[in-house]
Amino acid sequence: MRKVEAVSDHVSQWGEGPVWWDDHLWWVDIEGKALCRIHPETQNLKMWKMDQRIGFALPTIKGTWIWGGDHGLYELELSTGESTPLVNPEPNLPHNRFNDAGVSPDGQLFAGTIALDKTEGAATLYRLDPDFGCTPVIPNVTNSNGIGWSPDGGILFYIDTPTREITRYTYEEGEISGRQVLVNTDPIIDASPDGCCVDADGHLWVAFCHGGCVIRFDHETGKELERIKLSEKETTSCCFGGPDLRDLYITTGVGSGDKQSDGRLYVVKGMAITGLPQKCVAQT
Repeated sequence: MRKVEAVSDHVSQWGEGPVWWDDHLWWVDIEGKALCRIHPETQNLKMWKMDQRIGFALPTIKGTWIWGGDHGLYELELSTGESTPLVNPEPNLPHNRFNDAGVSPDGQLFAGTIALDKTEGAATLYRLDPDFGCTPVIPNVTNSNGIGWSPDGGILFYIDTPTREITRYTYEEGEISGRQVLVNTDPIIDASPDGCCVDADGHLWVAFCHGGCVIRFDHETGKELERIKLSEKETTSCCFGGPDLRDLYITTGVGSGDKQSDGRLYVVKGMAITGLPQKCVAQT
């Protein structure tokens, strides 16, 4: 049994999207409308408050951060806390907001939306283009969630949560093809596949919302390789961090009833496998 420890006492209403960057762990509090950053050793915590829910935030090559919220994509200047609107591809869908996102090995931002009213097929995974247009990459999804790439950049992993499937695509220069279902998680666990990350061996770590665990899947066969259990039911996402990328960080949301969860950030230190370095968005 691996030891799971709380990083700090800070509580996020709904923690998501952890990122290891610049020797800190960054994540978003979706319902708390904030980007959060903590230094795990010093416990120094800083927050940037937003005027709307924030589904993800990712660093750019010029030192700013791009985040997605209720009303589109924005660029955040950390020093001032000011956000500049970039694009809103779904102004006609008031029940949608941006959710999870990732940066491809070639520096392109892929960000997806969620249909909060659960309208099936109303959401989309987009690619942010150099002119700040949004190109649909995977349309007709409902809750665009976990996304990651193989170490060589040739495979894209993707989760549309309500399907309970983890899929994989061939990836090349911003384009995808050859959809395959890597694993149907429904027979494995009665929970929803949420955020994810990929390790240096190319295997996929998936957090299961309502499931209180993170599961490692073989990138070729979909076989379950390892399961890390938490007492917190609302496990939402994960990433590798720490000086040698051997610490697995796990975000949670505040739960209730039989889904009791406290919204803290957790870590499993000293994993046998390392993670992959975080990429930054190149097109800004």
